[in-house]
Amino acid sequence: MTTTFGVIGSGRRTRFFLRLAKAMPDRLRVAGIVTRSTGRGAAITAEWGVPAFGSIGELLAHERPDYLAAAVTWDAMPGAVREVAALGLPVLAETPPAPDLAGLRSLWADVGGTGLVQVAEQYLLMPGHAARLAIVRDGVIGEPTSVQVSSTHFYHAVSMIRGLLGVGFEPAEVRAGAFEAPLADPLTSAGWRGDGTPRQMSTTIATIGFGGRMGLYDFTDNQWWNPLLSRRIVVRGSTGELADDRVVRLADPVTPVESRLIRRDTGVDLDLEARDLRHISFDGRVIYRNPFAGSGLSDDDIAVADLLERTGAWARQEGPAPYPLAEACQDHLIGLAIGESTKTGGPVTTGTESWAS
Repeated sequence: MTTTFGVIGSGRRTRFFLRLAKAMPDRLRVAGIVTRSTGRGAAITAEWGVPAFGSIGELLAHERPDYLAAAVTWDAMPGAVREVAALGLPVLAETPPAPDLAGLRSLWADVGGTGLVQVAEQYLLMPGHAARLAIVRDGVIGEPTSVQVSSTHFYHAVSMIRGLLGVGFEPAEVRAGAFEAPLADPLTSAGWRGDGTPRQMSTTIATIGFGGRMGLYDFTDNQWWNPLLSRRIVVRGSTGELADDRVVRLADPVTPVESRLIRRDTGVDLDLEARDLRHISFDGRVIYRNPFAGSGLSDDDIAVADLLERTGAWARQEGPAPYPLAEACQDHLIGLAIGESTKTGGPVTTGTESWAS
């Protein structure tokens, strides 16, 4: 079934959604965009063939999609979510759903009880992370006790830590600090700088205690783009450890054994199939299968497209909620605590918030 959604906003993220829908028109379709800028709306219609509207009401008068995706600024996000929810329509909010803690609490008070809000957090749907999550949930390394993430920032990293540990909404103690060091930064979202001169870059390291379980957060400025920085993930369990694609665990009390997550990527070397991820296996068993095999999408594109489809299934009451507002609020709560602890140099303990119930 084709998932149909509308988009509020006309910026970079909207074009991301439009690109995915164009790549897979049989799976995803954008019913229209809502933008206050007639110029941007006209440009998007000309480039993508998608109608533009000046208000949500105008879009809904044209067509009622499965849901609306809000792709606006942090400050504008809560208002967009409230407006869609007030119309009784499911909404997919960008991350984070509100800029600060007061905004999260206010938004939850207004729309948390509607059950209409999901949030576009895709990291645990990325193929490699989805395979790692499957390994952990299968109990291969026993009970997960700690997760170390050096990959992405704040709420995204927290979503990975909480998801892999399986923790809920209990209080967390955060201790964070930052330091600066020279590092070349040759590539950004705007492209190659053409300059490899080292510049001062900040690294933030935080521990997040969940009462017996722990997350380690490690992020350096522009880590998403900088090709000199690796991405690392370690999940330690009661009977083993997962480190990136390597898994070590006990086969019996005196026999540690090692296995690896193996990607099947076609189109490499003399493989004459199109370039694509097919699946990820572990000990000869497929634990992740690309839901968009044949599309040639990147890992991040696969994750976002998967989230868009899951949100459509949820909106049609055909599937579970992919990432409810409560989860997003909790992840941003802890992300904000990392920032606060970094600034103050002292520990920050999060409380039990209203969305925990």
